[in-house]
Amino acid sequence: MVDRDVVALDDPVGESLRGHHAHLARRHGRAFTYTPGVATFSAISPDADAAEWADLARLLGRGEFADMFSCPAIPPSDWEPVFVLEGRQMIWPGSGRPEPARAEPDSGVVELGEESVPEMLDLVARTRPGPFWPRTHELGTYLGIREHGTLVAMVGERLRPPGWTEISAVCTAPEARGRGHAARLVSALVARILSRGERPFLHVAEANTGAIALYERLGFESRKHVTFRGFRTP
Repeated sequence: MVDRDVVALDDPVGESLRGHHAHLARRHGRAFTYTPGVATFSAISPDADAAEWADLARLLGRGEFADMFSCPAIPPSDWEPVFVLEGRQMIWPGSGRPEPARAEPDSGVVELGEESVPEMLDLVARTRPGPFWPRTHELGTYLGIREHGTLVAMVGERLRPPGWTEISAVCTAPEARGRGHAARLVSALVARILSRGERPFLHVAEANTGAIALYERLGFESRKHVTFRGFRTP
């Protein structure tokens, strides 16, 4: 059976900026991007023409970074390539539920708010799970685990296309690994997302085989291969 609900996942950044995250969006013509400090992701049509790329260049400014996430469109030749990363998109099956033991609210999982941002930025700097900025926590709920008062693991919500919530910023401090923190946090967030009638999804670098194996054990399924790209505006 074809899962028609996944269509929104073909353009997760654009669908988020035009919908749930519209209050965090900037727009010029047909191009969108997030407010500075929240995220660097930008969105244009998959088959964007030169005029649409020009809209994005004007929106971002000269010599600025355009993180195109998984958009397949290729910019004009005067845009400077910054990075290319192979990855995959994984989704939660429609009928799945996380294991109750991993998702219990009394398992040491706490919600992280604005007062936790310095700790979150420090943890991200030490573990490098992906882009995370001073206002990234405004994208959704963030959960963490503390040991002796120190934040040692966290997970959060990022993109929000209709009917879906992306799980991101999954990270554990080196000294706290091997204790099941990531599995417990992801499962707790999966339970929260499902409780509001949405489905979780995530993105992972293809080379990160350990993370892929963890997500598969938790119940995620691979949907498709994606290529992440970034460019600098002319």
